[in-house]
Formats: sequence, C-alpha cells, structure tokens
Amino acid sequence: MTTDPWLTDERQALRELVADFTTREVVPHLAERERVGEVPRQLHQETAEVGLLGAGFPEEVGGSGGDPIDGFVVAEQILLSGGSGGVVAALLTHGIAVPQRGERQRRPHRPLRAAHARRGGIGALAITEPGGDSDVAGITTRARRDGDDYVVDGAELSITSGARADSVTTAVRTGGPGHGGISLLVVEKGRPGFAVGRKLDEMGWLCSDTAELSYVDVRVPVGNLVGAEGSWGRTAPTYATVGFGQIAQQFQAERLSPAVQAYATAQRCVDLTMQWIRDRETFGRPLASRQVVEHRMAEMIGVARTSTRTVAARWVAEGGQLMETAMAKNTAVAACEHVVHECVQLGGMGYMREHEVERHYRDARILGIGGGTTEIMNEIIVELLGL
Repeated sequence: MTTDPWLTDERQALRELVADFTTREVVPHLAERERVGEVPRQLHQETAEVGLLGAGFPEEVGGSGGDPIDGFVVAEQILLSGGSGGVVAALLTHGIAVPQRGERQRRPHRPLRAAHARRGGIGALAITEPGGDSDVAGITTRARRDGDDYVVDGAELSITSGARADSVTTAVRTGGPGHGGISLLVVEKGRPGFAVGRKLDEMGWLCSDTAELSYVDVRVPVGNLVGAEGSWGRTAPTYATVGFGQIAQQFQAERLSPAVQAYATAQRCVDLTMQWIRDRETFGRPLASRQVVEHRMAEMIGVARTSTRTVAARWVAEGGQLMETAMAKNTAVAACEHVVHECVQLGGMGYMREHEVERHYRDARILGIGGGTTEIMNEIIVELLGL
C-alpha cells in the first residue's frame, strides 16, 4: 500500500479508466476536433457518464468524490494517453468555474455542480477584462443591485469555453474600488444582454474555444451570487467567502493545473521521441546510440513532476492556501518548454502537423501565460523568499 497520494489503488484505477476513455473516445477524433475548433457537447456528456467530469468534487453536490488531486490525475492521464492540452481545457473548464471551498460557496453551486458532473454541462470562469489582464483588483465589470436582481454591464476577454458555456462564473464589482468591492456572480447563457462578442483564434489548444463576452444590462438573480458580497478580508472564514478571496484561492488551483499539464506534456513528448530515436538510424546506427542524444534526453527528466505533486498534496492538506504553487508552476513550465523544443529538434519530423509532438509544441506555449504568467509567478516567488 503506497503512501503517495498520487499512486493509491483508487487513483491507479482512475488512471486506467481515463486512459481507456481517451484512447477510445478522444484520440481517434482529435485531428478533426482541432480543425473544427471545439469539442462536441456529446463528448462532455460521455465524459460525465463515466464519472470523469465529477472527479474531485464531493458526491453531495453531484460529483464523483475525491479531492482536487483526482481532477489533476484526469488531466495528466488524458495527456499521457495521447490527448491534448486543448482537450483538457475544453472538457475540464468547470474545474475553475466552480470554487471548491467554503460552505457559503457550496450552497449556491449545488445545481451548477450537479449539472457539470452528471449531465455534461459546460462552465467557464470570467475574470480577464480587455484592459485589465492580471490586475484582478482593477475589475470594472459592474453589477448593481436592483431589487432581487443584479444588473451587469461590462466585458470579458480570452474566456476559455466562453463560446459554449452554459454558465459563466463572472468576477464583478458590487462595491467600491480595490479588492473589497469584488464578488462572483453566475451568469447563465440565454439571459438578455449576455452575448459572445466573438470567438478568438489561438496558436495552440485548437479544440478549446476561447471567446470575448459582453454584458449589457444583464439581469441576474441575487441568488446567483457565489458566497458573500462584502468586504475583503484575509482571515477565515471571510477570506474564503468574499469575491477576491475566492478568486485568490482559485488561482492556486489554476497554477497547479498547468503545472500538471506541463510535466505530463513533457513526459508524453519524451515517450514519443524515445521511440523515434530508437527506430531512426543514421550512418548505420540507431539515433539513440549517439551519446549527445542520450544526454539531451536525460536532461529532460527533471524535478517538475515531483515538485508539482508534492506541492499539490500540501495544497490540498492545507485547505487551498499555499503560495508555493507559483514555484511549482514555473518549474514545470520551464521544463516543458525545454522538452518540447528538444523533442521537435530530435525528432525532426516533429515540425510536421501530422506528428503529435508538433501539437504539444504549440499547446505548451500557453502554460506560461494562462493561470498567471511566469513573470507574475516570479513576483510571488520573490515575496516568498523575502527578497
């Protein structure tokens, strides 16, 4: 019996389930879905039916049980089994759309979580504004109270799954300037005044739709507020229930998710390239026998997986508050960027669209941008080190 939380018998079984599902339902159709620019809703429903969308969410709110590590295992194994970062982003957006902690958060999200986990619904998180980027405290999208409703006006940019989402958990300003005036509000598709401005074309993640969203006098019931509308605070329970506190906490998961994707992408590329250099001969010898190739491949296997898994386990144990997630993200992203570059170089044919390594090369570029840029992570790391 292992004590490694990533390698329990239950999670090994989960990996086998994900591997089988990815091989059967994802990989055969991936090229076409990248060409179309999105995954079909049917895939969400099929993923929900086997219990993968609910991984990491409590059963009492419609999930499959477990904790966030189960969700990370799903993402990791999709990539290791030949899926893509775009598939992970498209299928698992609800992981960031639904805050996972704080009892005052849980109650409003019972029907939303149940829809995602059991019926394959699609959720999105809208925080990035056209002029704000990483400045969450500067959010300008406004939600003013009018009787039993909020009236929302504003715009959001680069929202993953924004074009297909059934509901969008939106960061809005319900109070004054700064952190304390921010709340989270669930806005459902179809509400008058809520629209997709346009779909955006990306370098990678080609089967994950990304969109601009527009809010013009959108009326949303007060009951759609997630947690508390109120003042910003750092002490429990306030920190976990006010809008900015929820966002800050959710950013921890958003850092770990690309870190997991980064080391899994790196491992997949190494596996593919190792097979290539064993089969490829130059001047009568396998390419793998060249010492320079062996050394370059050895350099790719680093500490990214161990560090990410260790930090993720601590993050779960400590209730979702662990700023070292920034270190895990930057370490894993740097390793991945090095690996995909070297694998394209070593494989040669990896430059061609028909080869899987080429797709990972494109997809990997977003990992140092999404969930907090490398530069923002470095600012956090500097604070942690007391520099």
